[in-house]
Amino acid sequence: KKELINSLINSMSEAEAVEGAPSTEETAEAIKLAEDAQMKVLLQGLPIRAYLDQTVVPILLDGMSALVKERPPNPVEWLPTYLFKNNPQTAN
Repeated sequence: KKELINSLINSMSEAEAVEGAPSTEETAEAIKLAEDAQMKVLLQGLPIRAYLDQTVVPILLDGMSALVKERPPNPVEWLPTYLFKNNPQTAN
Protein backbone atom coordinates (compact mmCIF):
# COMPACT_ATOMS: atom_id res chain seq x y z
CA LYS A 1 0.00 0.00 0.00
CA LYS A 2 2.76 2.43 1.00
CA GLU A 3 4.83 1.49 -2.07
CA LEU A 4 1.84 2.10 -4.36
CA ILE A 5 1.25 5.55 -2.86
CA ASN A 6 4.94 6.43 -3.17
CA SER A 7 5.10 5.27 -6.81
CA LEU A 8 2.01 7.32 -7.67
CA ILE A 9 3.49 10.38 -5.99
CA ASN A 10 6.84 9.93 -7.72
CA SER A 11 5.28 9.37 -11.16
CA MET A 12 3.31 12.60 -11.10
CA SER A 13 5.29 15.44 -12.67
CA GLU A 14 4.91 19.07 -11.67
CA ALA A 15 3.21 19.76 -15.03
CA GLU A 16 0.57 17.14 -14.26
CA ALA A 17 -0.15 18.54 -10.82
CA VAL A 18 -3.47 20.30 -10.44
CA GLU A 19 -3.13 23.95 -9.54
CA GLY A 20 -3.78 24.40 -5.83
CA ALA A 21 -3.22 20.71 -5.10
CA PRO A 22 -0.60 19.79 -2.51
CA SER A 23 2.93 19.35 -3.80
CA THR A 24 4.68 16.00 -3.80
CA GLU A 25 6.60 17.03 -0.69
CA GLU A 26 3.43 18.11 1.10
CA THR A 27 1.72 14.85 0.19
CA ALA A 28 4.69 12.80 1.39
CA GLU A 29 4.75 14.77 4.66
CA ALA A 30 1.01 14.20 5.15
CA ILE A 31 1.48 10.46 4.60
CA LYS A 32 4.34 10.37 7.10
CA LEU A 33 2.28 12.23 9.71
CA ALA A 34 -0.63 9.82 9.21
CA GLU A 35 1.68 6.80 9.54
CA ASP A 36 3.25 8.26 12.70
CA ALA A 37 -0.18 8.84 14.22
CA GLN A 38 -1.26 5.30 13.36
CA MET A 39 1.93 3.87 14.92
CA LYS A 40 1.35 5.89 18.10
CA VAL A 41 -2.18 4.49 18.41
CA LEU A 42 -0.90 0.94 17.85
CA LEU A 43 1.86 1.33 20.44
CA GLN A 44 -0.55 2.76 23.02
CA GLY A 45 -2.69 -0.37 22.75
CA LEU A 46 0.12 -2.85 23.34
CA PRO A 47 0.59 -4.68 26.64
CA ILE A 48 3.48 -3.31 28.73
CA ARG A 49 5.99 -6.03 27.79
CA ALA A 50 5.23 -5.80 24.07
CA TYR A 51 5.47 -1.99 24.18
CA LEU A 52 8.90 -2.13 25.84
CA ASP A 53 10.08 -4.90 23.49
CA GLN A 54 9.13 -2.80 20.46
CA THR A 55 10.38 0.58 21.64
CA VAL A 56 13.06 0.47 24.34
CA VAL A 57 14.59 -2.99 24.64
CA PRO A 58 16.44 -3.11 21.28
CA ILE A 59 18.32 0.18 21.76
CA LEU A 60 18.85 -0.51 25.45
CA LEU A 61 20.43 -3.90 24.71
CA ASP A 62 22.66 -2.30 22.06
CA GLY A 63 23.69 0.36 24.57
CA MET A 64 24.41 -2.16 27.30
CA SER A 65 26.49 -4.28 24.90
CA ALA A 66 28.49 -1.21 23.90
CA LEU A 67 28.82 -0.30 27.58
CA VAL A 68 30.36 -3.67 28.41
CA LYS A 69 32.85 -3.33 25.54
CA GLU A 70 33.74 0.27 26.38
CA ARG A 71 33.74 -0.07 30.18
CA PRO A 72 33.74 3.69 30.86
CA PRO A 73 34.62 4.97 34.34
CA ASN A 74 31.10 6.37 34.82
CA PRO A 75 28.67 3.97 33.11
CA VAL A 76 25.56 5.71 34.50
CA GLU A 77 26.47 8.87 32.58
CA TRP A 78 27.82 7.00 29.55
CA LEU A 79 24.66 4.95 28.86
CA PRO A 80 22.18 7.83 28.44
CA THR A 81 24.69 9.60 26.19
CA TYR A 82 24.85 6.47 24.03
CA LEU A 83 21.05 6.24 23.95
CA PHE A 84 20.64 9.87 22.86
CA LYS A 85 23.32 9.57 20.16
CA ASN A 86 21.90 6.31 18.79
CA ASN A 87 18.17 6.94 19.15
CA PRO A 88 16.51 5.32 16.11
CA GLN A 89 13.54 7.69 16.39
CA THR A 90 15.57 10.80 15.64
CA ALA A 91 17.41 11.84 12.52
CA ASN A 92 21.18 11.81 13.10
